[in-house]
Amino acid sequence: MHHSHHTVSTTSAAQAAVPPQRRAHRVAGAVATLLLAASGALALHTSPSRAEQLAAPAIAMPAPVVSGLPDFTQLVERVGPSVVNIRTTARVPMRGLRGGLPGMDEDMMEFFRQFGLPVPGMPPQRRGPRGGEPESRTVPNGVGSGFIISGDGYILTNHHVVEGSEDVIVTLTDQREFKAKVIGSDERTDVALIKIEAHNLPTVRIGNVEQLKVGEWVMAIGSPFGLENSVTAGIVSAKQRDTGSYLPFIQTDVAVNPGNSGGPLLNMRGEVVGINSQIYSRSGGFMGISFAIPIDEAMQVSEQLKGSGRVVRGRIGVRIGPVSAEVAESLGLERRNAGALVSAVEPDSPAASAGLQAGDIITHFNGKAIDSVSDLPRLVGSTAPGSQSTLQIFRHGKTQQLAITVGETPASANEAGSPRSGGASQQEQAKANAFGLAAQDLSEAEKKNLGVRGGVRISAVSGAAAQAGIEVGDVVLAIGQTEVLNRQDFDAALRKADAKRPISVLIRRDDWAQYVLIRPQG
Repeated sequence: MHHSHHTVSTTSAAQAAVPPQRRAHRVAGAVATLLLAASGALALHTSPSRAEQLAAPAIAMPAPVVSGLPDFTQLVERVGPSVVNIRTTARVPMRGLRGGLPGMDEDMMEFFRQFGLPVPGMPPQRRGPRGGEPESRTVPNGVGSGFIISGDGYILTNHHVVEGSEDVIVTLTDQREFKAKVIGSDERTDVALIKIEAHNLPTVRIGNVEQLKVGEWVMAIGSPFGLENSVTAGIVSAKQRDTGSYLPFIQTDVAVNPGNSGGPLLNMRGEVVGINSQIYSRSGGFMGISFAIPIDEAMQVSEQLKGSGRVVRGRIGVRIGPVSAEVAESLGLERRNAGALVSAVEPDSPAASAGLQAGDIITHFNGKAIDSVSDLPRLVGSTAPGSQSTLQIFRHGKTQQLAITVGETPASANEAGSPRSGGASQQEQAKANAFGLAAQDLSEAEKKNLGVRGGVRISAVSGAAAQAGIEVGDVVLAIGQTEVLNRQDFDAALRKADAKRPISVLIRRDDWAQYVLIRPQG
């Protein structure tokens, strides 16, 4: 039997038909439907003997009972009161609004305005400084959910739920309403912390994300309409899912609609393991893929928001890229598709002070392995500025340890590009070797401008190098595991390389460094 997802909802059908609100940086969700496959039993009988026919009729074997399906009712009863509805309002200019009764055109609206009459269908509004047309109007801005993490009124939700709002109204399941204060909001993780003035509130229990397993049942609960809980269920599809954002998400097949965004994702023990954040959709409807922010990351963010109202992140000042399996193999790295390739080091940054160089591969930060390139920003970002940390790097075939003092706040480097150049004689030189490369020494000015102690500039490419994407003007910093400081190093490395096997060439192009794999021809 296959279950796509399981929906349990205490909302009415009319409520479930409320159209979703869409934002530029998130996609809309759709309420999932309940799909159950029926099962039965097939009994196999042989022809009975005459004696058996005269005996008492056989009792039919009962159909097998389907087991293993969880009962969510107790979880909803226990956790439901801790889940809240969040409504927000925003103030917008009146000239940007169209109001009044349905079918009322702009000319009729202007008639009411000219004579100072209230417009039907629009509440009285604040007048401008000279008593004229109202300057702005408060309108509904969004709806979402949240959950109470402390009895004195602290509530976690999504950043996009409260973003740009003037007022935040929280409704509890007992129908009490509170005007909430936004303690802090972090766009990068999509986590917000708000507070209401109340006491002895029911709270959720925080779970352990590390213990969460792929295939485990989970439940999303929200309060999109402010009265009763809306519940959907499914399984964990993947953990540490990289969607290109700052955090690795928990991927599930739980249906999440816009009103449930910001609500908790729960395991079968009733513990919160994530905050429902977004869905993947090409059509605006639910496609069986939704994402939740891991609760351990969210709680770290909330602690900072509670303390200072903002999130302070560490930085080391590097630009990084992934390490492909082919490059890792050519360099002799044991782990494939792991680590972060340093493509550029910002001047006067913590990384520069620590001696990090473009082309280094960072394999560990503070003893923690970099399994994916996205791991490094998260590990560094969660480290307090000023902390003494360690980097394990792979450089020219050797593993090194670097000490680094973590800085604060990301910064961008602006470095000038390098001109492209070449010549006919250089082109002939490039054709003379199996890799299709020719180069010349860097001037002292070029070294200073690039911030490197050595290297050669590619003066001509052909054959294998051209197919690999190397261009005239690229700066070669290493070939394989050999550092290239000058033309002599460059020529020696090419002679030493096996002309029948691919080699990795570390190049610098503008302000980026990357490994390029060249497969020799012929």
